[in-house]
Amino acid sequence: MPQFEPFRALRYSPKYSLGDVCAQPYDVQSDADRESYARRSTHNIVHLDLPVGPDPYRQAAKTLSSWIESGALQLDAEPSFTLYRMKFVDSAGRARETVGVIGALQIEEPNSKEVLPHEQTTPKAKTDRLDLTRATQANLSPIWGLSLTPQLSTALVEPGELLGAFTDENDVQHIVERVNNRARCAVISKLIAQHPVVIADGHHRYAISRTYRDENPQLKDARSTLCYINELIDEQLSVAAIHRLYADVEISSLLKQLEKFFEIADLPTLTPSIIAKMSQDNHLTFVAPNGQAKSLKPKSEMFTSVRNLNSLFLEHALADIEKSVSYQHGFSEVTAQLKTGNYAAAILIRPVSVAEIQRTAAEGLLMPPKSTFFTPKLQTGLVIRQLT
Repeated sequence: MPQFEPFRALRYSPKYSLGDVCAQPYDVQSDADRESYARRSTHNIVHLDLPVGPDPYRQAAKTLSSWIESGALQLDAEPSFTLYRMKFVDSAGRARETVGVIGALQIEEPNSKEVLPHEQTTPKAKTDRLDLTRATQANLSPIWGLSLTPQLSTALVEPGELLGAFTDENDVQHIVERVNNRARCAVISKLIAQHPVVIADGHHRYAISRTYRDENPQLKDARSTLCYINELIDEQLSVAAIHRLYADVEISSLLKQLEKFFEIADLPTLTPSIIAKMSQDNHLTFVAPNGQAKSLKPKSEMFTSVRNLNSLFLEHALADIEKSVSYQHGFSEVTAQLKTGNYAAAILIRPVSVAEIQRTAAEGLLMPPKSTFFTPKLQTGLVIRQLT
């Protein structure tokens, strides 16, 4: 059973506005984003989570210590869970509200049936997050887990102690509440222990947490990692697609190969509304650097042995040609990348359904790399977990 426990959280002093000191996750920030957050407050979390300078990790450790000594960060008197609610409007224009809980998830071995990976990961340097963890001896940002426990969301409806609320630059409202009642904490732990947890976001951070644990067998706190968990149901998840950008290949070669697997037709002027229309009309969208677009409707007979995932369709269709693949979420972000001249073309894909994510988890399978982009992104800085 997955072990998920409350812990003594390190939190910003109430004198700070969470909107000033929190930030988007480190791996979705541009350099300009980081600078903007840093200007908001000298105590913004990016000074810890994205440190700069000749010895950034040592600087992060010194900064963390100074913030604790000054009282800018304060340790909870007793173990607690953190309820985390987000209110937003999704890409389909629907008003949404989700709720999850932040706690300490026990780190399992790679072959564990208790904590499961969600998708295959692409090669990625892990030294940055590992070096930062070694220096600060802290979990600064949570991984995102999905619980297969039915009705978990119902158990999180009751409010906890309100610690703060703010609306970010993407018009997402974040609400943070503390739960330190032992009986309620025990109920939450027991519920999450009933079924496996699937890692939605943060596979690499989970992996480096295992490395850090193995390096520090004497540290009990290093046996777990900071984790946000919500229920794996449609009402609690907003899933966007991660689109494909192709380089090191001629556009004509791409189209010639795609013609074997898809019915191709010209599309009118490309606008962000194409994402919604793709789901309605069951097609992918090929985009050239000049903005011209074509619909790609899968030929069913060409994908009889392939799971119904756009990412797998493309892997199957383009397996025999040489190319480089990059990944990018967001319509405007993809079109901006095409304008750089670095890519031959892009293919917009449809979001994976929550039902497919549930089926994949239940069958113990893995999504292809970069299949899902869970939104809104969890803010960093709501909670810090010390590992000392």
